[in-house]
Amino acid sequence: MAYDAYDLFRWAATAPPDTEEQPEPIRRAIGWMLIAFIVTFLLTRMITRMIRAGKGPFRNVTFSGGLHVHHQVYGIFLMLIAGAAEFAYEPGGVARSVLAAVFGAGAALTLDEYALWFHMDDVYWSAEGRKSVDAVLIAAGVGLLVMLGANPFDIGPGESAPVGAVVALMNLVFALAAIFKGKVATGLIGVLVPVVAMVSTFRLAKPDSPWARWRYPAGSHKRAKAVKRFPPGKRTAWDRFKDMIGGAPSTG
Repeated sequence: MAYDAYDLFRWAATAPPDTEEQPEPIRRAIGWMLIAFIVTFLLTRMITRMIRAGKGPFRNVTFSGGLHVHHQVYGIFLMLIAGAAEFAYEPGGVARSVLAAVFGAGAALTLDEYALWFHMDDVYWSAEGRKSVDAVLIAAGVGLLVMLGANPFDIGPGESAPVGAVVALMNLVFALAAIFKGKVATGLIGVLVPVVAMVSTFRLAKPDSPWARWRYPAGSHKRAKAVKRFPPGKRTAWDRFKDMIGGAPSTG
């Protein structure tokens, strides 16, 4: 009997029924996606740092005329392929985990150049390029929470649901506000500990944050106060952590 590619894929996607000893299927897929995401990001940063230092066999991919192909291009294609295969075949078992891992790897390659989308310029090794590391850490943090089954927005049943919904919404608003004020670390922590994000929301924004560009016009008192509190070149523990995993930005 002849089998086509579709039949073989469906056969590979077949998994034995889940038992109490096996992890829940969706969470297992999320776990593979998260592992692939983190490993791909770390490998990508290792390779780009070697290219930057001129070490090892790796080089930037360029075409004639000096056209540089950014690795986010490969990431976009990987996510498209994994997403299309998931919708087309709706696999389970091993095939689902493979597609989840492919999607996670593609997402890491794409988010590692998030700053390029934001600035529409090659700012990978500049201070602005730290936005890419922020985006990766936010995505990894959210993925870890989902994999572990954390639900900070659980609103509860019955009469408590409306109150819980309001609290969850306020918590989300405070966390997003902290991130937009340049307080990425406290914004992430605030998803689980609302008071942390709340405090950051009412404190001064960093001068290079989206909030400051929107709310602190040039020459304003708040802009001057923000620059004084967060002077250019000031390095925080969060900045040093990002430099450790992503490489320090260029100073020249």
